[in-house]
Amino acid sequence: MRRVSIQREDFDLTQEVQTLRQGDPRVGAVCSFIGAVRDRNVAPTPATSSAALPPRAGPSPGGGPSATDSILSLELEHYPGMTEKAIEAMIDQALQRFDIFGARVVHRIGLLQPLDQIVLVAVASAHRGESFKACEFLMDYLKTQAPFWKKEQTPDGARWVDARVSDDQALARWGIQASNS
Repeated sequence: MRRVSIQREDFDLTQEVQTLRQGDPRVGAVCSFIGAVRDRNVAPTPATSSAALPPRAGPSPGGGPSATDSILSLELEHYPGMTEKAIEAMIDQALQRFDIFGARVVHRIGLLQPLDQIVLVAVASAHRGESFKACEFLMDYLKTQAPFWKKEQTPDGARWVDARVSDDQALARWGIQASNS
């Protein structure tokens, strides 16, 4: 099974988990994370009244857009070969740190629209605790160390997405120091 896939097309969680578990009777837990392009263009509904939303503001303290900035689309770029190699190394780290049997990372590239899936991290182990930790570790690692570049199209034009201090802090709790912001 390939552990890493960088692709333009969407992915199916059920298929990916089935492939990860296939033929391994040791697997008692699979934890997954799916990241999606947030739709920040939706008007508040009664369930999400404006009182529940943060005030409209400029960039967040971490340098990225605030949760209420309008995003028309998101474009992801990468260096083929380099990106897969970096993610493979991340999975190797997870296998060394946690009692897991396998992991699968699917990351999309190209032009994505609000609500599109961007990334899948799935981890198989005997017990849920190790899968949860390894899944979170891989996602924190991906956010800071994977060589992807994101460009948002907004009503005001295009802008590159900067790294966030909070992403570096999330990785630091695993004992890995990064300075991407």
